[in-house]
Amino acid sequence: MPTSRRARALALAFLTSLPAGASPATDLFGAATRAVQQQYYGWSTVDRTQLGEKYAAVLAEKCAPQGDACDYATGRAVLNDMFSELGDAHTNIRDAEGAERLAEVSQNRAVNRTGVRVVRVAGGLLVVSVMPGSPAEQAGLRRFDLLTGVNGQAAGKDVGGQNLPVGSNEFIRLERAGAPLNVTLRRAGQPDHPLTLPTARLQARDEPNLTWTGPDGKTALIDYPSFLASDSAALFLKSVAQAQAGGAAALVVDLRYNGGGSLQQCVAAASIFGPVVYKTREQGLSYTYAGLRGEPVFPFLARAAGPGWALWRGPLAVLVGPNTASCAEVFAYYAHRAGAVVVGEKTRGVGNSGVVFEPMPDGGVLSVTILRAYSEADEPLPAAITPDVAAPTDVSALTAQGRDTTLEAALTALRAPAAPAAGLRMGSGQTDAGGGGDASLSVGRR
Repeated sequence: MPTSRRARALALAFLTSLPAGASPATDLFGAATRAVQQQYYGWSTVDRTQLGEKYAAVLAEKCAPQGDACDYATGRAVLNDMFSELGDAHTNIRDAEGAERLAEVSQNRAVNRTGVRVVRVAGGLLVVSVMPGSPAEQAGLRRFDLLTGVNGQAAGKDVGGQNLPVGSNEFIRLERAGAPLNVTLRRAGQPDHPLTLPTARLQARDEPNLTWTGPDGKTALIDYPSFLASDSAALFLKSVAQAQAGGAAALVVDLRYNGGGSLQQCVAAASIFGPVVYKTREQGLSYTYAGLRGEPVFPFLARAAGPGWALWRGPLAVLVGPNTASCAEVFAYYAHRAGAVVVGEKTRGVGNSGVVFEPMPDGGVLSVTILRAYSEADEPLPAAITPDVAAPTDVSALTAQGRDTTLEAALTALRAPAAPAAGLRMGSGQTDAGGGGDASLSVGRR
């Protein structure tokens, strides 16, 4: 039999008759492939049957030397390649540890933490949030500090962009062990120096955090890290109310490291700036999410409300970047429609779809796209958002000069006679093919 025909026959056998227990790898591949074949309803036009056949053959070849001992990691690696070719970054596979991290945040469990959230960048781990009252804050750590080393190991990425031993996942793993973390801190205007970060039992999620900025200190800056928690909208509403009580003249919402969460929560949160109606379509059915004055409501109530039903009507800017994904892109879209100026870098490109999580045999989860998103006028929502004002986050300026150039650009835009909100450019209806990452916690209906 010719090689191509033999590979195709082998692949078809894999897809149609994977026996339970054939090997850990084939169990995982079979469960994930069946779920995608049956449930996927995203924007990708790739032939999923042919794609499954192709990668079943790849898996068969990789598993041949191991036989029925072929492990989960091999199956996961092949699935990662297959989903990359599918071209929908919302559909991906996570191992048991990734599933546990997701559950911790979405269920707001108490876990061992220092109280910081970090992302991997060139030169170290960038601190993107610090929980008020946490051991990290008490130790003096600040947002946008850089951790160049953790427990004696290099962190982040090297100058060539290659991952160094400690990334955000490794940092979390060390936190969960409960022992203090010894880090090397880099901050503008100071020499690198060691710092010990104790751990404590803290909530796994990071809540919105209000600080003040601007030339007169009257611009409220809310770092909004996630929509995963079931009360994300209420927490944001509380922060906005605090900003108003403090006499805020303008508001900046920082979504640069917000990877998404519950559609209901982000729609409700965005409705602080005006009524929101968000329509979805799945296989054979549709559903509409709606928000009004910061709370989920029935769609007819949002449709009946006028633009004046906004809780914040003042100058507004939203900061976005490559780690802004999924529901955070939806929030930015509706905030812009309400008049916000969007500042930063193009977002990840999964803002026009939603997912569910399916448990996998290895204890992990499959994130599979099951819905497409539409406006009230039945027009597909954009996949990605390109800001009005291009202002990439400059890590070197943050760590060497203490300057947040993206925030500076937003403050300048807010002072302009007319913020260029009408100039927002949207991505195409197709999702980008971006891969996984530490900030990819995104979910649609749960």
